[in-house]
Amino acid sequence: MDSSQLLKGVLDLAVLAVLSERDGYGYDVVRRLRDAGLDEVGDASVYGTLRRLFKAGALNSYVVASDEGPHRKYYGLNEVGRDTYAAQAKTWTTFSATMANLLTEGSAR
Repeated sequence: MDSSQLLKGVLDLAVLAVLSERDGYGYDVVRRLRDAGLDEVGDASVYGTLRRLFKAGALNSYVVASDEGPHRKYYGLNEVGRDTYAAQAKTWTTFSATMANLLTEGSAR
């Protein structure tokens, strides 16, 4: 199974989950996703997801000065983002439980 295809399908949810914990800038979100075990996540994919979620109205953004280089654009969930996260998390929980049941039943045969 190609895990990169699975990741594409859940990247929005993964980014929303990371931002539900605390706001973050692009590379911070990438690092937190990788630290969580999503080693294959690409920088460009995450940056694109952040831009798309912002454009869709699910995220707020603000700029913070950095001592280590250029200013950083931080993203955080707003009300739409929290609602989107809750709905997608519910869908994922139902879907993953269904898949777990299918795999468990399939292995019992």
